[in-house]
Amino acid sequence: MSQHSLIQELREPVAAAHGVRLLLWRDDLANPDLPGNKARKLKYNLVAARQQGHHTLLTFGGAYSNHIAAVATAGRLFGLKTIGLIRGDVPTVGTPLNPTLAQAVADGMALHYLDRTAYRRRAEPGFLAAQLAQFGPAYVLPEGGTNALALPGCAELVAEVRQHVEFDVLAVAVGSGGTLAGLLTGLAGRQHAVGVAALKNGGFLRAEVDALTRQATGEIFSNYSLQTGYHGGGYAKYSVELLAFIEQFRTRHGVLLDPIYTGKLLLGVLDMIENGYFQRGSTVVAIHTGGLQAWAGWEARFGHRM
Repeated sequence: MSQHSLIQELREPVAAAHGVRLLLWRDDLANPDLPGNKARKLKYNLVAARQQGHHTLLTFGGAYSNHIAAVATAGRLFGLKTIGLIRGDVPTVGTPLNPTLAQAVADGMALHYLDRTAYRRRAEPGFLAAQLAQFGPAYVLPEGGTNALALPGCAELVAEVRQHVEFDVLAVAVGSGGTLAGLLTGLAGRQHAVGVAALKNGGFLRAEVDALTRQATGEIFSNYSLQTGYHGGGYAKYSVELLAFIEQFRTRHGVLLDPIYTGKLLLGVLDMIENGYFQRGSTVVAIHTGGLQAWAGWEARFGHRM
């Protein structure tokens, strides 16, 4: 996939009316084997795992997690064992796994389940030590793959976009804050970032982003905003409006968005344009971070096919 084909003009009437040039960076196409921002977050973590002599990755996630899917795929591609500690009850014997977990198992991941009380302790040192005592030595990746080593991989995206277009704003969906934090460390001059929170009550994410950039670079950045009004009811919640928008967007642009992150991102960015958030004459690049594996699980849960 040539990088030239990764950037796409979005000819939206609302953008034209407000004098905003809107583009989409197709990070979902950048790496066919491991698409989207998850590959960028994993890049330098995988380097660290190898440098530390690890042969196993251990991580956490929900039953439909893009991160779980990505770590399992990375393990297969790079010859590492993978262990996924999944939030939820052990499936009843004979109950098929959902498509995300079934693919993770096919990629070689060993699944173990944590009840919600145990899962809430996933970042506690004592809890992690107990997991490593049970499962053996492993390189631990946090839920969502977000840590200081995730940032430089995401920062590289900024330079890639800059090779193709001079932009004023990068816009990205926010779940754990790692991708947004990484983008901030790569921006220059008067460039600005917009994060669209995919979960309800997402204001706490600003502190998460600031802590990540401070840990990675020693800096806290002010050239970004966090938009918390486009969560659509909460993480993995959806509305008729959101699903209709995703279908209309695919009809107009030939691009499928996902219902967890990128659908909310583009719906939010277009609403912000309509409300005059971006200066006339500015160039805004929205980042398609992938996550399309979610649709298989979405269909299994809700019966809605895209």
